[in-house]
Amino acid sequence: MSDILPVDAIALREEVRTKYREVAVNPRGSFHFHTGRPLARRLGYDEAVIARMPDSAIEAFAGVGNPFSLSALKAGERVVDLGSGGGFDCFVAAGQVGAEGHVVGVDMTEEMLARSRAAAAVMGLQQVAFRQGVIEDLPVEDGWADAVVSNGVINLCADKRRVFTEIMRVLRPGGRLQFADIASGKPVPEAAIRNIDLWTD
Repeated sequence: MSDILPVDAIALREEVRTKYREVAVNPRGSFHFHTGRPLARRLGYDEAVIARMPDSAIEAFAGVGNPFSLSALKAGERVVDLGSGGGFDCFVAAGQVGAEGHVVGVDMTEEMLARSRAAAAVMGLQQVAFRQGVIEDLPVEDGWADAVVSNGVINLCADKRRVFTEIMRVLRPGGRLQFADIASGKPVPEAAIRNIDLWTD
């Protein structure tokens, strides 16, 4: 497998940061993807969980699936959420791991971090923390996590090998990855692969 990336990873990261900064600042804006409570319902999240979330905790949600449909987390587990955005999946995880568990959300966008930290404070979730960083270089200790979750973020990174290396580094032996993402079952033309605008659109 070649180590040559299909696009400039830094340029792609900046495009993604710009896009999701807009979602954080104006979550009810017009985007090419769905957001918020209606999206969470469409993706099959538990209605009781959706209903008890304050708007600040769910309105910037922009996932592509439901990583918790694979398996519920266990009480007391330690969880890392890759590209945690406005924090919705972290808050779902917090409800599953309980007060004895720990959830760390990692995001690169200051506006999303401000939003998620404020929502966690409103909900009194002491077991949730948000750290600034990129998922190719996670600000998490080796072997810390029982589970890593992600929702529509890995596909936005050019260096997927590095992302999965980091996931394996932070997982404890026997830990697991639960993620939802976008994948194509057909070959993608080279010109499309090298078009950064198509990665973010």
